[in-house]
Amino acid sequence: MTTTPLAAPAPPRAKGPREGGRAALLLSPTFLVLALVILYPLLAAIYQSMFSSTSGVDDSGFVVEGNQFVGVGNYLDIFAGPDSGRFYNALWNTTFFTFVSVSLETVIGVTFAVLMNRAFRGRGFLRAAILIPWAIPTAVSGLLWRWIFQSEGIVNTLSGQEVLWTADGFAAQVAVITAEVWKTAPFIGLLVLAGLQIIPGEVYEAAKLDGASAWRQFVSITLPLVRPALLVAVLFRLLDALRMFDLPFVLIGPRSPSVETLSILAWDSSNQLEYGTASAFSIVLVVYVAAIAFVFVTLLGANVVGSGDSPRRARRSARSPKEARQ
Repeated sequence: MTTTPLAAPAPPRAKGPREGGRAALLLSPTFLVLALVILYPLLAAIYQSMFSSTSGVDDSGFVVEGNQFVGVGNYLDIFAGPDSGRFYNALWNTTFFTFVSVSLETVIGVTFAVLMNRAFRGRGFLRAAILIPWAIPTAVSGLLWRWIFQSEGIVNTLSGQEVLWTADGFAAQVAVITAEVWKTAPFIGLLVLAGLQIIPGEVYEAAKLDGASAWRQFVSITLPLVRPALLVAVLFRLLDALRMFDLPFVLIGPRSPSVETLSILAWDSSNQLEYGTASAFSIVLVVYVAAIAFVFVTLLGANVVGSGDSPRRARRSARSPKEARQ
């Protein structure tokens, strides 16, 4: 009996120009929306940042108002002008609020996720209740915490102190960070919880049989396998916190040096009809946010997508050193 050799599989057919044109046609509405929503405002802001609003009196005694082209003059004034100290203060506040609040949110969010991932009575109610701070609008949340932190509010009543939390200084920074962490920690917790749901239970059972403690399981299994979801959550929060505006604006108010961020500084410049300076502040903020995102993705983004043998590798790393050598 003779056997017929199996035919080799045909190589994949290359996409022709017709398919490429069809794909571009289908994606063109998305590109058009992105160009209108993102590209055009960005280019308009760059163009506006090169002009400065001027007003004066001409030779005839009439008031003359208009825009004067100054090139990079607005950017030079931001970094080295007479009011550059206000910019550096806002830059420091933005960076301080971002990294302190995101760090606290990460720790609290991961803790919430680990607790909510356990089986206990009322787990569904707890998962729904933790969404309440995130669902409340930021302006409403700022008013709520302003009532809590006022001179005769709940915080001073319970502590027996008379701290002016909503005035200025370090107390105002603590109030903003507290309100920010309360509102956005559930966001990180829910994303991390979604990552915990896909970890096989057999991995933990095998680690228990190998003698791994609860802390060793958390460090060697939970954190490595939940790292992709955690990095995405932290990245989203970094980008959001760097643009912080509404919470310190409502809770403390504008023109407060201790809580003034770059977004508030840009708003204040536009409110003073200094649109060129406001646009320059906005462009600087965009570049700063893009730089932070690039550094974050470059340093940590390589391991965002885990490999297929991650559960097996996590189980092996969860074993004790003695068992791993055997």
